[in-house]
Amino acid sequence: MHTTDGHDLRHHGDAEVRDDGSALVDLAVNVRADTPPEWLRAHVAASLTGLAAYPDGRAARAAVAARHGLRAERVLLTAGAAEAFVLLARALKVRRPVVVHPQFTEPEAALRDAGHSVDRVLLRASDGFRLDPAAVPENADLVVVGNPTNPTSVLHPAGTLADLARPGRFLVVDEAFMDAVPGEREALAGRTDVPGLVVLRSLTKTWGLAGLRIGYVLAAPDTIAALERAQPLWPVSTPALAAAEACVSPRALAEAAHAAHRVAADRAHLVAGLTELAPSGLTVAQPAEGPFVLVRVPDAPAVRRRLRELGWAVRRGDTFPGLDGEWLRLAVRDRATTDAFVTALRQAVTRTQPVSSGVPPRRPPAR
Repeated sequence: MHTTDGHDLRHHGDAEVRDDGSALVDLAVNVRADTPPEWLRAHVAASLTGLAAYPDGRAARAAVAARHGLRAERVLLTAGAAEAFVLLARALKVRRPVVVHPQFTEPEAALRDAGHSVDRVLLRASDGFRLDPAAVPENADLVVVGNPTNPTSVLHPAGTLADLARPGRFLVVDEAFMDAVPGEREALAGRTDVPGLVVLRSLTKTWGLAGLRIGYVLAAPDTIAALERAQPLWPVSTPALAAAEACVSPRALAEAAHAAHRVAADRAHLVAGLTELAPSGLTVAQPAEGPFVLVRVPDAPAVRRRLRELGWAVRRGDTFPGLDGEWLRLAVRDRATTDAFVTALRQAVTRTQPVSSGVPPRRPPAR
């Protein structure tokens, strides 16, 4: 456990569906359901014939670079975005790192593990968790922000984030969920005109590859070189490299774009169902733009426990700095799953005894 100011920075959604939670319907983990697709599984499986050789990441690196219109020296492949946060914390020489919260807690945990003192900028629910660049200390030489942000589902304007750039400052933008945004609007990936910009991408969320560990960093060549020196040898496996190359292919990009529109429609359906529970005191952080929504509900810990009794796993919010025990994060699922979940949630928030579990016949895999 990595607890700071009462927040367990190393708690993640997968903890909700381990052990006695393995049979629950999973709304706690932000991995797209029904993934990876069969064609991607077959492509990764075909790479297993090459396991005798050491991994060669050149083709995958070139493919990622081409996908963003960059030169290969601006790309670093990593064992998921989480490894990238560790590399940033260890390789960059910074004096005053600042993390904008609420957001994914691993960046702060990695910085603290590397011996840094970390300042926080806490965004407020009353402001819709929107970012005011003026709230970031002028002397911060590393700023970390998510876009769209986990867990608030806020999509910050690209211009607002670019306004954070300063000479001598690293601006780290975690775009792990950007491919779930239709058109990837507000993305900074591929930009070379923003000084100090470091963009992180993950291929595990949209493609269901959390167990394979694959992501990448986009930054200036000297920054990439510094991060690469901090990596162990052959950090990304041959199957993960095969997946990376496949996931930036034209076919994959078209499929991801289609999935993003479907997620947006499914999210709207979820928000509409949640809004019906407003008389019970439930509120939804809006506008939500990611594949998850953040809700505030009275007595959220008890609601979460009752949901587990009804067969559902959701993500507690109190481990995120800037949130307290009233918050829960819900992954977007298909409409049938959402309808059954809203029925269960209504029972949970009104403290009624369950008549049935409300679990639909087909459910997402518990990840």
